[in-house]
Amino acid sequence: MSNYVIPFEKLRNKDVAAVGGKNASLGEMISQLNAKGVRVPGGFATTANAFNDFLKTDKLGDKIISELKTLDINDVVALAKSGKKIRKWIISTPFSKNFDNAIKESYEKLIKTSAKGTTFAVRSSATAEDLPDASFAGQQESFLNIHGIENIKHAIKEVFASLYNDRAISYRVHKGFVHSEVAISAGVQQMVRSDIGCSGVMFTIDTESGFKDVVFITASYGLGETVVQGAVNPDEFYVHKPLLKKNKGAIVKRSIGSKKIKMVFSDDTKAGFSTAIEDVEDEESNKFCISDEDIVELAKYAVTIESHYKCPMDIEWGKNGIDGKIYILQARPETVKSQTKNVVEIFKLKETGKAIVAGRAVTQKIGIGSVKVVKDPANMHLVNPGDVLVADMTDPNWEPVMKRASALVTNRGGRTCHAAIIARELGIPAIVGSVNATELLKDDDLVTVSCSEGETGIVYQGELKYEVETKDDGKLSKPPIKIMMNIGNPDMAFTFAQIPNHGVGLARLEFVINNMIGIHPKAIINYKAMPAEVQRLIDHRSKGYINPKQFYIDKISEGIATIASAFYPNPVIVRTSDFKSNEYKKLVAGDIYEPEEENPMIGFRGAARYTSKEFKDCFELECIALKKVREEMGLNNVEIMIPFVRTLDEAKSVSQIMEDFGLKKGENDLRIIMMCEVPSNAILANEFMEYFDGFSIGSNDLTQLTLGTDRDSGILADGFDERNSAVLKLIELAISSAKKNKKYIGICGQGPSDHPDFADWLVKKGISSLSLNPDTVISTWKQISKK
Repeated sequence: MSNYVIPFEKLRNKDVAAVGGKNASLGEMISQLNAKGVRVPGGFATTANAFNDFLKTDKLGDKIISELKTLDINDVVALAKSGKKIRKWIISTPFSKNFDNAIKESYEKLIKTSAKGTTFAVRSSATAEDLPDASFAGQQESFLNIHGIENIKHAIKEVFASLYNDRAISYRVHKGFVHSEVAISAGVQQMVRSDIGCSGVMFTIDTESGFKDVVFITASYGLGETVVQGAVNPDEFYVHKPLLKKNKGAIVKRSIGSKKIKMVFSDDTKAGFSTAIEDVEDEESNKFCISDEDIVELAKYAVTIESHYKCPMDIEWGKNGIDGKIYILQARPETVKSQTKNVVEIFKLKETGKAIVAGRAVTQKIGIGSVKVVKDPANMHLVNPGDVLVADMTDPNWEPVMKRASALVTNRGGRTCHAAIIARELGIPAIVGSVNATELLKDDDLVTVSCSEGETGIVYQGELKYEVETKDDGKLSKPPIKIMMNIGNPDMAFTFAQIPNHGVGLARLEFVINNMIGIHPKAIINYKAMPAEVQRLIDHRSKGYINPKQFYIDKISEGIATIASAFYPNPVIVRTSDFKSNEYKKLVAGDIYEPEEENPMIGFRGAARYTSKEFKDCFELECIALKKVREEMGLNNVEIMIPFVRTLDEAKSVSQIMEDFGLKKGENDLRIIMMCEVPSNAILANEFMEYFDGFSIGSNDLTQLTLGTDRDSGILADGFDERNSAVLKLIELAISSAKKNKKYIGICGQGPSDHPDFADWLVKKGISSLSLNPDTVISTWKQISKK
């Protein structure tokens, strides 16, 4: 091996000190994973020794050390001045003859093994970069579409200079690295023609919760720099690893991004001029940029790479627009969530306010501060400690000021861009891809940035109260019964799944229909008869899907699959939609189809709705989605629960309808549970049990209907208590009937979460499981385990 230049194929992971983590990893994958089908473009790397010898020229290294010795990195102006001076010194210093010749020789060999017209990427690889406890990702420069030896050499010089970018200088000090102990290697790699294809980033871990059983993939048109830099809002996909292993439909969730621009090759192949930005046509941006087959192939690559490296990985990929093949461009250890200790912090707003702007949530935290809109990087120094930094987009150059901010909000970017990565590492909440934050948020306005409510982050007006709960399970004793959870928002499932549990006793479909779809199912079915305005709204929300009906089915299946995959293989009991007519009316076109009812709480809901001629075809869509999740995707841990079954005739009818729609009790181990929430359910428990595999007690409605007390009434709130003797009598009847019939009996109402003594009583009476709100799982677990 040359002292100055080494071909990728001769590198291994052990060569980090010589060529940095990125280049060593490329060599590792080329030599070790090629046989497993992982494609990595070839190239060569300059060595740390070459860089260190370069610094000896005219005592350049000594000048740099002297310049940085007294620098205060918190002085943004002084940092920028010193960085610029050092970079100018590097660019003006010539390579030695030996180094120059080594680059020429390696480049000529690479040209001979490359297809005609191939251009090259010249990327940085710092020798302390991409180590498991630090992320130097993106701090040094990359240059794409470079061709010709002089352009290659100039790009290498630019890479060397980028070791002293403001962000890199600041980061090394922040992380405790000594400047003189960090060298840099330049990797020269064959370009993949993703400029006429697509590209993106993927993680073998959920970047927000640290959940390890999914691969998170982002994708957009053109070169991947737009995704990495946060210049574009990409498509997003989650793939479930256990299902992938079983060759099932492992894509559990997808979100379409706007993908308004793409980076392509320009005619100039000199560093700094070799790429251009183009707009993406609406027809293209309104559909997903990669196929399901591509997504699965990418996920398999990710799992193969993770298995080889034995740690969660951050991977960049590109799809060649010429040969249609997918290539891995970089792979490095994920350095944020994989380093987090097994303690779950849950931020929760205690009040709500006026929402100003929304986007993709990063870090699942809450920040409060005064807005500082920065439209020009030259004004970064105006950000004061505790400000909410608002910008069109950021890149790693902004890291020195991001450390000061209480939160970050950008117009552009996805959850794998550099801004998101740095926000996670710094532990500050960030909202990316908000589209118009710089217009709607005004300097000095006091705001609350909440990333604690799922995938969507929201900026609220004013200072809102919030709380932080730390869920450190410590050593928990085995409870006498199963402890399950109530889950409504699929976006929170990966986080909640890390709290000790035995599954989900209540997964609500209402959040999925309301927030992920937002359209009345009748309007979906009768799309062609809808007014033009409603059709346009449906078209907008269903973009990327085959048709509106498939959009509705797929969104429900994605919501269910996200929760089911998070808790897999533990059971997840999914309750079919339990909207009341006044709630359905709030959906798009709901006012066209929903009746006016005096008391919707005891009106057109539950089984009566499913079996009616007005709603039966809507219920069919839910059944199709449930069947898809269980049979096509292989998530057979999903069980089904039917709410608000008033009579035995309803029980019989809804069971037959479900069977007609392909969901037969007992077939493929399907369990169908009934909500026990109407007094008739407990009184005739033995008879209802003939149609179902068990009960889940809905203590909220059961209490309301037993006591004749409106559960939403503030006036009657003091009298609403699940521990009332009449309610307890009915619950006891239900439990004894289930035990007699050897069927499941659980509870998913609010009661056990609010009243520890009620939880103890239920255990004593023989309940099979308690399904609790996530924030009370640990405390209730400890409470009932004491007995």
